[in-house]
Amino acid sequence: MEHRTLGRTGREVSSIGLGTWQLGADWGEVEESAALEVLDAAASSGVSFFDTADVYGDGRSESVIGRWLRENPSWGGTVATKMIRRAPDPSLEHASYENFKAWTDRSRRNLGVDTIDLVQLHCPAGDVITADAVYEALDRLVEEGAIAAYGVSVETCQQALDAIARPHVATVQIILNAFRRKPLDEVLPAAQEAGVGIIARVPLASGLLSGRYTAQTRFTENDHRSFNRGGEAFDVGETFSGVDYLTGVEAAAHFTALSRELGLEPPTAALAWAAQQPGVTTVIPGARSSEQARANATAGDVDPLPQDFLDSVQDLYDSTFRETIHPRW
Repeated sequence: MEHRTLGRTGREVSSIGLGTWQLGADWGEVEESAALEVLDAAASSGVSFFDTADVYGDGRSESVIGRWLRENPSWGGTVATKMIRRAPDPSLEHASYENFKAWTDRSRRNLGVDTIDLVQLHCPAGDVITADAVYEALDRLVEEGAIAAYGVSVETCQQALDAIARPHVATVQIILNAFRRKPLDEVLPAAQEAGVGIIARVPLASGLLSGRYTAQTRFTENDHRSFNRGGEAFDVGETFSGVDYLTGVEAAAHFTALSRELGLEPPTAALAWAAQQPGVTTVIPGARSSEQARANATAGDVDPLPQDFLDSVQDLYDSTFRETIHPRW
């Protein structure tokens, strides 16, 4: 597994990480024993970056990771969490030092650590990202030793560019996959120039790029792929990358065919595609089983994807999604 420097944190992390939203909530039920097995499988496969948030299962994901860290003290990897979504809304009104301190203290207890490796603002409103006082509060938490570094998880490319311009922002987390390509235009080049790490989330378009779903697939009621298709609970771009589900299923079938021509399973090809984009530090697919976690990690060992495959993926995006997706985020 290739390791890369995570922006201004200076830490080395695996090119394929692990997102742990699934271990907390909104993807159907995952038993704690299964969640611990996922962490075991990821770590044993070379994954050295876990991403979580204080609202995933109201802290359940953090607490599971905290238990795993206690049971695996020699792992030596990096854990990133997020904050601000515990507020009634992620607006500037709630982006105070006092709230940041309370939320990070809670996350420190959940994770069982004195200092959190990386805290990210969790898809806040745009005025949070542009407010000087927000970064002064975050800098204070670094000075106090509560957090080692901070970043921003964003919804839009403009928010990413605003965050990258801040001198102490270590990382930006953004949706990037073969069906959501706009960050390639400006965000990744700007991050490279500034030395900011890029954490690519939703790399499988909420599972579409796994090639396993059909028009008849149904998801459980507590799975966001059921209850957020129209953005009822949070930004619709977080669910299937904002693409229409049936259109996405059809496009995913084409992506599957292209992948298998290379001898790769579609999720492996999709993760390799994201990880191999210049400027990406780590890609954070989720996993609900140890088998998924191990399979995801193999994408970090894929040879550079051939240009004809990359061109075909570009054509698929241009013909299917560019008009509706590119202007939105």
